[in-house]
Parts: sequence; structure tokens; C-alpha cells
Amino acid sequence: MPNTKSAAKNMRTSGRKREANRSVKGRIATTRRKFSETLASGDKAKSQKLFREYCSYLDKAVKQGSLKANTAGRSKSRAAVRLASL
Repeated sequence: MPNTKSAAKNMRTSGRKREANRSVKGRIATTRRKFSETLASGDKAKSQKLFREYCSYLDKAVKQGSLKANTAGRSKSRAAVRLASL
């Protein structure tokens, strides 16, 4: 438990930020999983659509501060390589 007013406020704000980050990262993980499933099935058109959606979510997460730019770039690069190999 916090001992000071500022510690209590930090606890509240960090809790809100944690929930927001979890929401964003969960959406990214879901999209990545759907993208992987469509790659496995061999559906190129749907894979391209999901790739664009996945990259969009990554970029938005970087803009919001939930992900670092290099992490998003690495994820997009790996996804692009997998899409190109289809």
C-alpha cells in the first residue's frame, strides 16, 4: 500500500496505463495470430489485408507509447518476410 499521496496517485495512474497497454498489446497479439493462421492456410489476399491491419496496430501502439519503435519495426519486418515467402 502507498504511504504518501503521490505514491497513491502514481499507483492509480500506472494502473490505468497498464490496462491501456494490455488492451493494445492484446489486440496486436490477436491480429498477429489471425495473420499467422491465414498464412498457414495459404490465402494470400486475406493475408495481405491482415498484414496491413497488423502494421497499422503496431504503428498506433508506437504512437501511443505502448511499444518501442524498434520492437514494432522488427515485428513488421518479420511479418513482411513471412508474407513474401507465401
